[in-house]
Amino acid sequence: MPRVVVVTDSTASLPTEVAQARGIRVVALQVVIGARVLDEGPDGATPEVVAEALRDFVPVSTSRPAPALFAELYRSLEAEGVEEIVSVHLSGEMSGTFESAQLAALELEMPVHVVDSGQVGIATGYAALTACDVLDAGGTAEEAAEAALARGEAATSLFYVDTLEYLRRGGRIGAAAKIFGSALSVKPLLEIVDGRVQPRDRVRTASRALARLADLAVEAAGDQPVDVCVSHLANSARAEELAAALTERLAAGLEGRDVMCGELGAVLGAHVGPGMVAVCVSPRLSTDRS
Repeated sequence: MPRVVVVTDSTASLPTEVAQARGIRVVALQVVIGARVLDEGPDGATPEVVAEALRDFVPVSTSRPAPALFAELYRSLEAEGVEEIVSVHLSGEMSGTFESAQLAALELEMPVHVVDSGQVGIATGYAALTACDVLDAGGTAEEAAEAALARGEAATSLFYVDTLEYLRRGGRIGAAAKIFGSALSVKPLLEIVDGRVQPRDRVRTASRALARLADLAVEAAGDQPVDVCVSHLANSARAEELAAALTERLAAGLEGRDVMCGELGAVLGAHVGPGMVAVCVSPRLSTDRS
């Protein structure tokens, strides 16, 4: 079998130890905070740094990796003896990262299977892990790419924000702005549909938002085996509350696995702002073992 490596980007929110253990190579997106340009990660742009900058009204924006950065990584892998690559990334509707990977792939003779997960955050990470599981089971790079795509399509990503202002600034709000407007008393519940942020519901308080997120997550999980992750930006108490509720309500589908709970990455955090809480429900495929 050809030697195949999985590549993803930093928005996939995979813990460093998990990516290293599975041999996944991660390309960092960048966060621009004022005049500083930082790579997303523990030694650069962290969620804490981004949340502080947003609170202080320091300009924050994000930048995709250049095609040259992907090409450099792909060539280095080829020099190490890799024969094919499966490159799994966040929604092409939300970022130019997928396009950068595609352009880089065109520069190589080695096959590079670039996958648009249609998702953001850990939903993309789960798709990358599924690709690894297929490869570990003896599948081909093409089969791994197809499975990653299927995992992304099956996932449900839901979140609430304290304000739509940060999404509006980044131009990623779409139809949500028309529906929710600027009502300060509304807690918008949003979801990723076809790779874009779309409105799902609205409630009046943060407590009701958490309860509604839990109900929607349970509905999305159904009676199938799932992986579940709760993410937040500067809102750990409410995120932990939601994770605890889902651990109990989805015990059968979790099959002993933990509900992951942690801070959202800096790049995604820059677009949603402090106070955000999200939940990802990702149905497991028959090949998944992670």
